[in-house]
Amino acid sequence: MKLIVGLGNPGKEYENTRHNIGFLFIDKFALSLGIKINKEKFNGLYNEILINGEKVILLKPLSYMNLSGEVVIKYKNFYKISIEDILIISDDLDLNFSKIKLKIKGSSGGHNGLKSIEYHLQTNNYKRLKVGISNNKDIPTKDYVLGTFTKEEKEKLNEVTSTIINILNDYIVMDFEKLMSKYNKK
Repeated sequence: MKLIVGLGNPGKEYENTRHNIGFLFIDKFALSLGIKINKEKFNGLYNEILINGEKVILLKPLSYMNLSGEVVIKYKNFYKISIEDILIISDDLDLNFSKIKLKIKGSSGGHNGLKSIEYHLQTNNYKRLKVGISNNKDIPTKDYVLGTFTKEEKEKLNEVTSTIINILNDYIVMDFEKLMSKYNKK
């Protein structure tokens, strides 16, 4: 069983913000599978689907970014999911806009959602799909990450959508190191 978590903040006011890139892409992945993430349990929206014989849970924590780990640990424990089978989709200020990076483990890099997950899982050895949002040093970080996408940013995100959907489909069936070799650009 796999758990794929898209990070973001609930509510209309956060819908098209850079910090909600995890919600954006998990919704696009669900749409590509013909499902919606519309069931609620443990303060999260989720849905389950069988892909190539593997049960997959798609999850959007509703606890706000800084408390995401509280929701993730509840799903991990309830469904008895191994940490090795959890993938977190998040924004990353240190990557150029729309650049993608897969990581097998690592620090939170100051990302409060990842800090919360690391705290609740008691490890930083969980897989991540990071999507770059750049970093505009002229705008305070909180205002920047909670800012909405520009027209150009939306176009760039549309360009990488099919790649991210392919990554998530491959994640279900492929060894993660091979996945990183296939998609991480040198």
